[in-house]
Amino acid sequence: MRHHIQREIINPLAFKEKLFHWASKSSNFTILEGQQMGATHHQYDCIIGVGELSSLTFHDKVDFDGLDDYHQKTQDWLLTYISYDVKNSIENLKSQNSDDLKFPLLKFIQPKKLLCLKNNLLSFHYLNDDFHEIDKDFKNINETLVEESSLPKVDFINRMSKKEYFENASQLLKHIQRGDIYEVNFCQEFYANDISFNCLQAYKSLRDISKAPFSVFSKVDTHYVISASPERYISKSGNTLISQPIKGTARRDSDSNIDHKIKVQLKNDPKERAENIMIVDLVRNDLSKIAKSKSVEVQELCKIYSFEQVHQMISTITCQLKDNVKLSDILKASFPMGSMTGAPKYKAMELAEKYETKKRGLYSGSVGYITPDFDFDFNVVIRSLLYNADARYLSYMVGGALTAKSIIEKEYEECKLKGKAMKKIFGQSS
Repeated sequence: MRHHIQREIINPLAFKEKLFHWASKSSNFTILEGQQMGATHHQYDCIIGVGELSSLTFHDKVDFDGLDDYHQKTQDWLLTYISYDVKNSIENLKSQNSDDLKFPLLKFIQPKKLLCLKNNLLSFHYLNDDFHEIDKDFKNINETLVEESSLPKVDFINRMSKKEYFENASQLLKHIQRGDIYEVNFCQEFYANDISFNCLQAYKSLRDISKAPFSVFSKVDTHYVISASPERYISKSGNTLISQPIKGTARRDSDSNIDHKIKVQLKNDPKERAENIMIVDLVRNDLSKIAKSKSVEVQELCKIYSFEQVHQMISTITCQLKDNVKLSDILKASFPMGSMTGAPKYKAMELAEKYETKKRGLYSGSVGYITPDFDFDFNVVIRSLLYNADARYLSYMVGGALTAKSIIEKEYEECKLKGKAMKKIFGQSS
């Protein structure tokens, strides 16, 4: 059983940096951080899990009964990693593209120590056996040195040439024109081999230029997640589910007048609105499988949120859960999130797999947390660097929605825009 106690923080911003450095010295840790809070309904500024009391890992196929059993058995804080390829355990699908990152298919971790920061209050959620360590840990965090380091220059390699991207996107558009699908999220990978770098510094650099609401910095064994995600997959508070799919992206401009015009153009763009509305309909259908009758509502449709790097079109869909709905029921009804698949979901996933050249793995999946009361918040793993330290392999993926109105050149440029921040922190400008 966990008990919690609070400590007041004098300078929360400076303390948070010390907290991150302290946590990152652990062999396994997860940091979930939210910025630009107005868009996100966050309960905490950040959540930090350190160490591993227990865990559940699947590499090939997810046993959903086993997942529910583990969730019921622990009834504790859990930190969650859900690969996009969990889709193969939900539907009769396959992932046959190559995988150099080799993240687990799904991993849930019951952290040994759990800390939550909100404004100037730090909450320690420690088990009985560790409760006596709170004062020592608080002292060590305050005494932790915050060190800055430089990042190496990295020239990312495009796994799919521009020519191949155009050819494959053209084939997908033919499927759309034939009526096989209405929309598909088509992704490509950028990677670097034989790379070593300070992962915390990379996270801080990416976070500071992105200021994303669903950021993640974590190390699980030899795998690192360095994420500045702007998107929520799904959250649960009490009996209410919230999903906030993103579809529609436009660049920012340093000139405020031009930036405003770009924002208005995005808001009124018929192609971007059509993309977003198709996914809203898909999410409404997904949630209806687990929602009480007539409780699915679209609270915001195609609202524009502005982030440091881009403007995004975001819709908000909510519902009230039926009684006795299990975690596996929610995942099987709603995962993968529609914004990363397309519509109809099954056929879009099948075709994306055919024309993409790399296994998505954790990209397009989700990282998040579950509380002992079965509230949760899961992000979408986009705008993220994924790193296998053993293999010294660094990767990021980007994608965009193809519809009947898509112009392939513009879709390709949108992919470059989404990867801009990841390249920038490693000194690559284009």
